[in-house]
Amino acid sequence: MFVSLLLFQLEIGFGLIFLMFLGIALLTVAWKTIKIVPQSSVLLIERLGKFSRVARSGLNIIVPFFEAPRAVYWTNSRPGITSIDLREQYIDLPPQPVITRDNVTINVDSVVYWQITDPAKAVYEITDLVGSIVQLTITGMRAVMGEMDLDHTLSSRDQINSKLQYILDEATDKWGVKVTRVDVKNINPPEDVRITMEKQMTAERNRRALVLQAEGDKQAAIARADGEKQAAIMRAEGAKQSAILEAEGAANARLKAAEAEASAINQIAQSIGDRGQTANYLITARYIDSLRDMTRTQNSKVIFMPMETSNVLSSVGAIKEVLAATGEDEKDNKPSLPNSRNRRELNE
Repeated sequence: MFVSLLLFQLEIGFGLIFLMFLGIALLTVAWKTIKIVPQSSVLLIERLGKFSRVARSGLNIIVPFFEAPRAVYWTNSRPGITSIDLREQYIDLPPQPVITRDNVTINVDSVVYWQITDPAKAVYEITDLVGSIVQLTITGMRAVMGEMDLDHTLSSRDQINSKLQYILDEATDKWGVKVTRVDVKNINPPEDVRITMEKQMTAERNRRALVLQAEGDKQAAIARADGEKQAAIMRAEGAKQSAILEAEGAANARLKAAEAEASAINQIAQSIGDRGQTANYLITARYIDSLRDMTRTQNSKVIFMPMETSNVLSSVGAIKEVLAATGEDEKDNKPSLPNSRNRRELNE
């Protein structure tokens, strides 16, 4: 009885162990059979070690023990990963020493953006895809910058990026990879070269400042000269118009004076009635005016009388007699002649 009970318990224990083993086996088979692939990822399914198909995102069924996903071992990736990401990725390269054409060593760091377009080629055409892209970027950068001078490398980043992208895209095409963009982040020259470049840049800026200042002074001088020229032209034009107006005024004044003098002479001639006496009268009046002007000057101490003075004065009496004969002085208290003051001086 005890033996049969012991045997029954052993059968139950073996049954439980078998069921447990069967459950573990079923779970293992299910794990190896059902594969859920995330979005934008794929699995490379191999059947008996040979590439069979690409398992896309979603639920995928594979034959256990005959089919298995291919694991990859890439740089900067978890070892043995089976899921291949199809999204665009980037590689941040640390600073690398590069020698330019003028033998200057600079440190350059860059970023490479890439995307897998054919996962089968990315796995079966190259052993380490990420490491190969890194090494290809470093060698391509050295090749591109080795053809340029230091100044050219500092000012031609777009050209460097374009050349690197072309080199990488052409080389990685057979790996099923598309290089979308390459950006050079920093270009760091040695300290002594950097100090020399700063001094050179300072000198260049000073030169440009001097050139701009000289150009400004030149433009200002041209503007001032043009302004002075226009002012001189305007002043000359104003002086010309003033001279013309002054000459016209003087001419009009002389004409008016001549007309007045002609009218006065005509009145004198009409009053005297004799042209000879009229001429003597006018000459004597002008002569007396001149003598009066000479005596009014402050510096005049001695007056020299010309020899003809006696002849001129002798005609004064004749003129007085002519005037008395005409009787013009008795008719009017106001002298009829324009030069009445001269007549009074002659009478005195």
